[in-house]
Amino acid sequence: MTDALKKAKRVVVKVGSSLLVDSEKGTLRAAWLNALVDDIAALREEGKDVLVVSSGAIALGRRILGLPGKTLRLDESQAAAAAGQIRLSAAWQEALARHDLKTAQILLTLGDTESRRHYLNARETVHTLLKLGVVPVINENDTVATAEIRFGDNDRLAARVAQMISADCLVLLSDIDGLYSADPGLDPNAKFFPVIEQITPEIEAMAGVSRSGLGRGGMITKILAAKIAVGAGCAMVIANGKVMHPVKSIRDGGRCSWFLAEGTPSAARKQWIAGHLNPQGSITVDAGAVKALKQGRSLLPAGVTDVEGRFQRGDLVRVLDPEGIEIAVGLSAYADEDARRIKGHKSGDIAEILGYGGRDEMIHRDDLVLR
Repeated sequence: MTDALKKAKRVVVKVGSSLLVDSEKGTLRAAWLNALVDDIAALREEGKDVLVVSSGAIALGRRILGLPGKTLRLDESQAAAAAGQIRLSAAWQEALARHDLKTAQILLTLGDTESRRHYLNARETVHTLLKLGVVPVINENDTVATAEIRFGDNDRLAARVAQMISADCLVLLSDIDGLYSADPGLDPNAKFFPVIEQITPEIEAMAGVSRSGLGRGGMITKILAAKIAVGAGCAMVIANGKVMHPVKSIRDGGRCSWFLAEGTPSAARKQWIAGHLNPQGSITVDAGAVKALKQGRSLLPAGVTDVEGRFQRGDLVRVLDPEGIEIAVGLSAYADEDARRIKGHKSGDIAEILGYGGRDEMIHRDDLVLR
């Protein structure tokens, strides 16, 4: 199963609070972070895109604000997150800079991944950063979140991010080395599962609660994350993050639990596009565009002859040939009004026509499903 990580082109690494922050001192575990970044740098050297989803802001902020050793109220948690976020971001920047890697911070909540407009904006931002060779670090926006703080959905957030950017592999670094039939700390006879081919009700029933003093998640959130990831064509692994160089440990065959993906990220995304959205309008294209689409290319504005309906950027639209026959459906990169203004024009003219530089494609091939 280490091949899943070896062959992956895009990897998301989720890091929990208990790994980044010393539970007794409330300080950053700098040596461990540097070792993890060594692993990330090794992945980057192989040409892989790497994105980090990091916890730790609240854990660091507690000490900064003098709030150690107490159960925090919601407002105190949010204040601690605000104070700790600066230190956490600086730590990632410093560690990645050792390998001449650039980083950028993105603050998200689980709700952002479920809001269509926020989802599209975040997706475009991440894709742009990856194209520029940056290692994005996504932090939970705990200064405004409520559900994530109370229910510990950081693992599920990581899975949503993996789904959003069509990642091939999601690495959940935890304080446990994988999935067991029961809590191994309480039951010495608990069975370990190295590979989970399908998430059954029995697998879900094995999930327990977090025994960490810092992390808010537990095995149940990891199972929920796995359901999201594998359904999006992304393999997921739960591994012991306490060791130095935890990603290298996985690649070297260290003990961990792999959840097998269902298909590929591209196939899963196109299945979602084709089966879970209702078309809000239609775009008619010329014969040249029909030929290009059937060859697997994107739809450019130059090939568009007509735009009908009312739709926003990211909405599903039907693609019609010159005879009005539906040949595809896809997510429009432009709202209907802008689409009408640029139809028939070259992509290089978009900025002059609209007053801003949008995407070159009316519908990108990754967002298009042929009928």
